[in-house]
Amino acid sequence: MDVQPIMMKYVATLLLLSALVYTASSVTHYSIPEEMEVGSVVANLAADLGIDVQTLGRRKIRLDILANKKYLDVNKDSGDLFILERIDREYLCTSKTVCYLKMEVILENPVRIFNIELEIMDINDNAPYFRRDTINLDVSESTAVGERFSLSNAVDPDIGSNSIKSYHLSESANFDIEIQTGRDGSKFADLISKKALDREEQAIHNLILTAVDGGVPARSGTASIIVRVLDTNDNAPQFDKDSYTINLTENSPIGSLVVKLNATDRDEGSNSHITYSFSLYTSEKTQTAFEVKPDSGEIRVKEMINYEDFRIYDMEIIATDKGANTNSLSGKCKVKILITDMNDNHPEISIKSFSSPVKEDIAVNTVIAVVSVSDKDSGENGQVDIHISDDLPFALKESSDNYYELLVSEPLDREKVPEYDITITVTDRGNPPLSDNETITLELLDVNDNVPQFPQTFYTIPVMENNAPGALLSSLTAIDPDLHENQYLVYFIIEKEIVNTSMSMLFSINPENGNLYALKTFDYEIEKEFLFHIEARDSGVPPLSSNVTVHIIIMDQNDNTPIYLTCCTYTLSFPLAEPAATVKEIVCVCV
Repeated sequence: MDVQPIMMKYVATLLLLSALVYTASSVTHYSIPEEMEVGSVVANLAADLGIDVQTLGRRKIRLDILANKKYLDVNKDSGDLFILERIDREYLCTSKTVCYLKMEVILENPVRIFNIELEIMDINDNAPYFRRDTINLDVSESTAVGERFSLSNAVDPDIGSNSIKSYHLSESANFDIEIQTGRDGSKFADLISKKALDREEQAIHNLILTAVDGGVPARSGTASIIVRVLDTNDNAPQFDKDSYTINLTENSPIGSLVVKLNATDRDEGSNSHITYSFSLYTSEKTQTAFEVKPDSGEIRVKEMINYEDFRIYDMEIIATDKGANTNSLSGKCKVKILITDMNDNHPEISIKSFSSPVKEDIAVNTVIAVVSVSDKDSGENGQVDIHISDDLPFALKESSDNYYELLVSEPLDREKVPEYDITITVTDRGNPPLSDNETITLELLDVNDNVPQFPQTFYTIPVMENNAPGALLSSLTAIDPDLHENQYLVYFIIEKEIVNTSMSMLFSINPENGNLYALKTFDYEIEKEFLFHIEARDSGVPPLSSNVTVHIIIMDQNDNTPIYLTCCTYTLSFPLAEPAATVKEIVCVCV
């Protein structure tokens, strides 16, 4: 579209209107605080401009605001100028200290234009803030007292008394702030060192910087200040101890570690890196026998050490840090190495007396052996400990220097363990320890402490009548876990008379194996059962025994023919309708 004709028409019309309109030459000035509520009345234009309220509608009063938003409007009924949208001074006038909103009130019939200038007054609606929430500072621990460090200033969009007025620093023993005023009146703070810093005591200082404006009530904003203290080489290395005394066994292998010295430096970086060396006060003899590792502080054997040649070595060790610019610091310690005799003799054990075999019922605390121990070495290398297995029912008790008694500590039972292999071990207290051992075998003799036991407590034996005399009825065998004569069992029938007849006349038992025999032929119609006891007795002194109950039951055989009684009248019974039938029943009735 060609806009040039339109623009020419618009300019011509504007010039015509300019010729007809009466324009007020004065400017009406109002001032209001920012952030007024929507609907708030600023002024009554009709009254202030001398316009009849009744004509406002007819004259089509309107308001032109020279801004990108219509913040105000005119009530055509009352002539009030009122807030249509909240006004933010900081948004409207970003970089101006004085903020005006210019507008025109236009009336028609006749046309009149009034210039209105509305000053927007600042209120304290913004809190100060820092562009960075955290301010990081690296400060050398050697920084002089009074040294100052610039800090980022805070920003407050408000102006005048509502802008930043002061700064506050959280409590600190090492730092303070000094407030400066710029040419434009802005406030900023410098951080000042008020006390010497020591990184080894406190490496990080965490501070809070607060900016406060002058509004009522005042607003504030904060930023964190992190001061990292940089190290300087102001600490000398220190050993864990000023002096060390080390015991070293002769003939230690070359390269063996004698001691690892440790020095620490409270500084950091290269200022804390340490090297170790012999001082000038260490003898050539010592430096020939030992070496110190410069990086680790290890002292190691350099040549074979002989206790008989040299027994004490003294040395002084220097620990030096790597401070820059030849500003190195050092510390020292003394080391004494005592050569000790090597543990090269095994302890010895000797059995002085030993009783075996012993009876299994030997009393607890009875001495069964006496042993002696010895070691040709001296000191701890010559001190020995003697022991036996904890699982054995025996104990060792020292009777005098290097003499020990072997005692029975628990009751023994040959039936559980017939003999014991007792290993006596003797160990010296050298490093490494040496040991020797001696094994003795204790045999237990049996005592008659077990009663013979039958597998059953009651035996029921069926016997068919008309048996042959001497027939084997059963084998009743008991068990005795003892040995030898204590295990040899003899079986007996405990006598019991039945109708003036001894039980031994009816039965016999083999005393050696417990086989039970019948001595006669039994008749079920005369004797139906027998009840008696059999005893098993061992051959110990005194003998032990137990018994078992035997129940003989005589079993019937069809060994008797029917007998006709002369005193009876016999009745024969035949089934009916069976003339050829056999006799079914014979009943004998005595009359």
